[in-house]
Amino acid sequence: MSAADTTTPTKAPPARQASPPTAPRAPRRRRAPGGTAVPWALLAPCLLILALVMGYPLIRLVTLSFQKFGQSQLWGFQPAESVGFDNFTKVLGDGEFWAVVLRTIVFAGGSVIFTMVAGMLIALLLQRVSGWVKTLVNIVLVASWGMPIIVATTVFKWLFDSDYGVFNALLSKLPGVDLVGHNWFASGPQGLAVIMLLVVWGAVPFVVITLGAGLTQVPKELEEAARLDGAGAWGVFRYVTLPILKPIVVMLTTLSVIWDMGVFPQVFVMRGGHPEAEFQLLTTYSYDRAFVVNDYAQGSAIALLTVLLLLGVVAVYMRQMLKIGEVE
Repeated sequence: MSAADTTTPTKAPPARQASPPTAPRAPRRRRAPGGTAVPWALLAPCLLILALVMGYPLIRLVTLSFQKFGQSQLWGFQPAESVGFDNFTKVLGDGEFWAVVLRTIVFAGGSVIFTMVAGMLIALLLQRVSGWVKTLVNIVLVASWGMPIIVATTVFKWLFDSDYGVFNALLSKLPGVDLVGHNWFASGPQGLAVIMLLVVWGAVPFVVITLGAGLTQVPKELEEAARLDGAGAWGVFRYVTLPILKPIVVMLTTLSVIWDMGVFPQVFVMRGGHPEAEFQLLTTYSYDRAFVVNDYAQGSAIALLTVLLLLGVVAVYMRQMLKIGEVE
């Protein structure tokens, strides 16, 4: 027996498992010097222009609404006196002011409803016509949208003229209708209806173009699936198209409310610069108090109340957009 046979074999130590390689750390991005200041520097010119164009008039508006300021103060014969909330008390205690507020809300609400309904219908119809028809309609919409308000108001004033109006002549051709010589502005409701039609005519192109762009983002697969499930045209629109367009509809509705509550040139020009009491809206009522009655303080108070009312509309819009963002 050899020595090699008598020796006991030694056990080899177990091999050590290699630790898994650690992932390399991503290099830290070094913040460029002045990185946060660059966006503000780029926005500074725009913010400065907004501060000059809107900031000072708004501050002046708030200041005047708490003062006694008429022609004597305007020409420097008497100093402006602080009267606290007296101007707001007089305005809010005036029944005529609340009648104007109600008239403005009804006018703006009607204009927004007709604008959104007409805009949606036209946008949906444009999705089902040939390319050249769609292009032609878009050209007409842009042309009408780009028409100056004064020109459009003058055209509508001529269309509804009691003596030479085309609208009266066309309606009188219908059986049983005689509107020759009819004065649409003899009463406030009829006159405001004509002005509402003018406002809707000017606002529909923007709504149609915006909704048309939104409709291109609606997946055709979802519409086809809804039709296969038995949904009709109304069902597809209600459960597929409208939910996708909801953010755009909310935005357009809010902007339309703000624009229609701020209507001024249409009423002012249509009534020859002197709107009667039945045609007064908040904008013309504020102008009338400030520059016709020469009570600039009370006119400023009415304008400030209008701004606060519009801020309420903006708050509702922001709340709706936040809700849509949470759902998404």
